[in-house]
Amino acid sequence: MDAFTPWAGILQIATVVLILGLLYRPLGDWVARTYTAGRDWRLERGMYRLVGVDPTSEQTWQAYARGVLAFSLVGVLFVYALQRLQAVLPSSLGLPAVPEGLAFNTAVSFVTNTNWQSYSPELTMGYTVQLAGLAVQNFVSAAVGIAVAVALVRGFARRGAATIGNFWVDLTRGITRLLLPLALVSALALVAAGVVQNLGGFVDIGTVAGGTQSLPGGPVASQEAIKLLGTNGGGFFNANSAHPFENPTPWSNVLEILLLLAIPVAMPRAFGRMVGDDRQGYAILAVMGSIALVSIAAVTWLESLGLGTAPQLAGAAMEGKETRYGIWGSTLFAGATTLTSTGAVNSMHDSYTALGGMIPMINMMLGEIAPGGVGSGLYGMLVLAVIAVFVGGLLVGRTPEYLGKKIGPVQIKLASLYILVTPALVLTGTALSFGIPAIRADLEATSIWNPGVHGLGEVLYAFTSAANNNGSAFAGLTANTPWLNTALGVAMLLGRFVPIVLVLALAGSLAAQNTVPSTTGTLPTDRPQFVGLLGVVAVVITALTYFPVLTLGPLAEGLV
Repeated sequence: MDAFTPWAGILQIATVVLILGLLYRPLGDWVARTYTAGRDWRLERGMYRLVGVDPTSEQTWQAYARGVLAFSLVGVLFVYALQRLQAVLPSSLGLPAVPEGLAFNTAVSFVTNTNWQSYSPELTMGYTVQLAGLAVQNFVSAAVGIAVAVALVRGFARRGAATIGNFWVDLTRGITRLLLPLALVSALALVAAGVVQNLGGFVDIGTVAGGTQSLPGGPVASQEAIKLLGTNGGGFFNANSAHPFENPTPWSNVLEILLLLAIPVAMPRAFGRMVGDDRQGYAILAVMGSIALVSIAAVTWLESLGLGTAPQLAGAAMEGKETRYGIWGSTLFAGATTLTSTGAVNSMHDSYTALGGMIPMINMMLGEIAPGGVGSGLYGMLVLAVIAVFVGGLLVGRTPEYLGKKIGPVQIKLASLYILVTPALVLTGTALSFGIPAIRADLEATSIWNPGVHGLGEVLYAFTSAANNNGSAFAGLTANTPWLNTALGVAMLLGRFVPIVLVLALAGSLAAQNTVPSTTGTLPTDRPQFVGLLGVVAVVITALTYFPVLTLGPLAEGLV
C-alpha cells in the first residue's frame, strides 16, 4: 500500500492502537507485580550483596531522593570519563577523545534520559562508549524514572507510612524484570526487520557511479531497542530513525513506534493495580489517549495541508521526511516521540511547516504526559491530577481528595513548584540566549542556520527539548558550542532532578497520611467528568504558559 495515502496512515495508527490495547493489561500487570512481589530473584540478591544493599530495608523520601541523586551523579562522572578516555579504549574505531564541553553535555544528556546529541554519533563515539556508557544509561535512566513513579504510587497506596520503598530494589527490578527481557526480545525483532547489528566498523563499498563510499556498522539493534523502550531517544547514527540502518522499512517504523509507547501506555494499568482500583488507571489512560489523538491528528492535518509556498509548489510537505514513510508515518512518529520523552525522530522537525512543527514543540511543553516517558509520564500526570482535584474542589465546593488522601497546602505547593520548573528553565534559557549580546552574536554567527523568526523557534525548541528531557531537535541548530553545551546541560540536569525531588517529597507527604473515607462531598476521580477536568487542567496550566513565546516564533511564522 502506498505510504502517501491516508488509508495507509490510518492503517498504521489503527495497528498501533490495537496492539497497545492488547498489551495494556498484561504489560501493566507485569509492571505492578515487578514492584510489589515479595521475593527477589537470585540474580537480584547477588547484585544487592555486591553493592551492600539490604533489600528488606525501606527508605524515607529523603533517603530515596539521595539514592537517586547519588546514583545519577556517579553515572554522569562515569560517562564523562569514558568519553574523555575514548582514544585509549578498545573498539574506539580510531576516534579521538570527546572534547570537554561536549562530553559534559552528552554525559548529562544520557543520565537524565534526554539523549540530546550535539554531535554526529557514528563519527564521534566508538563502540565502547556507545555500549558501556550510552547504552547502559539507556537502561538505568529509564529504570530511575519508573522507580520514581512507583514511589509516588506507593505514596497514594500506603497509609500512615514513613517510607516509600527502596530505591536500589526498585532500580534493580526495573532493569532485571522489565527492561532487559523486553529489550532482548525487541532487539531480535528489530534485527528481523533489517536493523543492523554487528561490530564491523566502517566498510568501504563501490558505488554505481564508480566511486567509493564508507558505510558504518555497529551494534545498532540492541541500542535501538532500549533507546525506544526506555523512551531515551538519541540514535546510533546522526540521522536517527530516519537512517535505513536504524529503521529500514514502514514495518520497522510501526514497530519502533510501538516500542516507545508500550511501557508508558501500560503504566496507568500498573497504577490502578497498585492502588487497588483499575478504574483510576483507565481514567488516567483516557486523558493521555485523548491528548495524544488530538495532537497526532493536528500535526498530520497541518503537514498534509502543506501550508507555505515551497510545499504548495512541490505538491506536498515532504522536505525532511523519508519517502519510505510518507507524511502519515512521519507525523505519527513525531507525535509519539514528543508525547513521550523519547527524542528519536524519523523525520527532521525543522523541515516541518511552521504550524506543523509547532505541535511537537507543544507536546513537550505539555510536560510529555500523553503518555509521557517511562515513569515520568505517569508521575507528571498524577501531579496534574492533584492540581485538578484541588481546582475541582474550589469550583464546586467539594473536598479536595485524591484516592482517599487529602490535598492540602503542602501537596499543592509541591505540585505547583513541579509545574513551574520546566517553563522557568525553557523561558529563561531562551531569553538569556537572545538577551545577552555576546551570546546572541555567537548564536547568529555559529548556531542558527535559519535566521529570523524560525531561528527563535529553533532555540526555543532546543531548550524545550532539554528541560523536558526529550532530546529531539529541530535539526537546524548547531548546538555544539560552549554556551549551548553548558546551558542545555544545566537545563537537562535541573529539568530532570528538581521535579524528581518534588515528586518524592509529594510521595512522602501522601504516604504519611491515613486514608479518609469517601463522602458525598468527595469528587469522583474515575468518571468522565474528572477525565475532562484533568485534560483541561493539563492543557491550560502547561501549554498556555508558553503562548506568548509561541506567538513570537512558530505562530508568527505560520500566520504570516
